[in-house]
Amino acid sequence: MHDNNGMKNNVLKMENTSMQFGGVLALNNLNLDVYEGEIVGLIGPNGAGKTTAFNVVTGVYPPTNGAVYLDREILVENYPQGKMKELYSGESKGKYTVAKVLTPDRITKLRVARTFQNIRLFKDLTVYENVLIAQHVKQKSNWLFASLMMNHKEEKAMREEAMRLLEILDLVDVKEKTASSLPYGQQRHIEIARALATDPKLLLLDEPAAGMNPQESDELMHFIGRIRKDFGLSILMIEHHMQVVMGICERIYVLDYGKLIAEGSPKEIQSNKKVIEAYLGVDD
Repeated sequence: MHDNNGMKNNVLKMENTSMQFGGVLALNNLNLDVYEGEIVGLIGPNGAGKTTAFNVVTGVYPPTNGAVYLDREILVENYPQGKMKELYSGESKGKYTVAKVLTPDRITKLRVARTFQNIRLFKDLTVYENVLIAQHVKQKSNWLFASLMMNHKEEKAMREEAMRLLEILDLVDVKEKTASSLPYGQQRHIEIARALATDPKLLLLDEPAAGMNPQESDELMHFIGRIRKDFGLSILMIEHHMQVVMGICERIYVLDYGKLIAEGSPKEIQSNKKVIEAYLGVDD
């Protein structure tokens, strides 16, 4: 399937997506697209709604209103119900009438993976064990087969795949080290490797360069560019580190108070007056 953006498939589409908590509208009518093979940035001040958008896509929160599509198939959809019928203050009210909500594990199986602002590795397990555990999301044997030790072939295949991933990502040398013993930048790489172990087509990176020094950030940019190519990924990333965003993203969306205020190429975003005022800063 192809779309108008360079004849590429639209992998992710957020359509009129709103998320309201009580009287607080954290995300208001967001329209966002990620096309096949793209690296797209999502930026904005703290509290702008960026992580909320990730949580909607990955099933942590069902949207209050709107729809999210994966490969043009509806992933999640919802509309204001119960008390929210009266409380809802976002746009596109009345446009959606169907509630389709999937749990995060089901969305992961549809090949959507994410990382988090705070590294969530199993710190006392080895690098290899961290990657291997992530493989189990693809496990086909049921609990009975597993309990009777009748899934040897599948377990062997998962172990081989974990090793293959570590080899591709140049992490074999640290495979027996505990995650907590590695430098911070390398832990970020391990977290991304673990996400890749679920075999995603869409990878969501939540502030992957947070806490990194300039050298680590530069290495991360090369790492993300490499995995996009090697694994055929489409990537949506939240990032405050402007050097990383401007250096690696083809397109950028900017949120402020839950509302989309700009979208475009890095060059267009850097010169956008609304973005400068809201986020990048204004010269005295």
